[in-house]
Amino acid sequence: MPLALYTFGIFRKPADDPANEGFQQLNDPILALADRCEGLIARSGYASDPGPPSWGAEVYPRFYEERGDGWSPATLSLWRDLESLFVFTYFGLHAAALKRGREWFDKPAWPPLVMWWHMDTAPPSWADAVVRHEHLHDHGPTPTAFNFKVPFDEAGRATRLEKARIEQLRRAGENF
Repeated sequence: MPLALYTFGIFRKPADDPANEGFQQLNDPILALADRCEGLIARSGYASDPGPPSWGAEVYPRFYEERGDGWSPATLSLWRDLESLFVFTYFGLHAAALKRGREWFDKPAWPPLVMWWHMDTAPPSWADAVVRHEHLHDHGPTPTAFNFKVPFDEAGRATRLEKARIEQLRRAGENF
């Protein structure tokens, strides 16, 4: 069963502001790295961009504030396991970008990401992801919607990330 991931942020300044140049420069290389990760199954593209097809109409959670851009940075993807996603997220180029996040994004009063085990054969839609994101915000981590601090396994039981597997993936450098 694949692990679904949705991320969401709001730029501090309009998307085309020079303050976001660092984000824009890192975005495509990070997506290219994700596409090469063994742990990534697939990711949704965006209707307005070339690349993978979009998994439905792009919608945003209730936290979204329209600032004249018509969009906000968000991702939707499917992964093989928690550990592959963790290594991609917190090591390498993506980790370097996360360290600079306060330059580009508002400090969120919402979860920056949500995960869930996706049982359907079709990919999750953006609307599905928003429901899970808001559920995590409203109810905290549950088998329906969780984060790395309080993860759940495919059966809905609280679990922990496997540190040995994280170290193995990190040393292999496959997610950088």
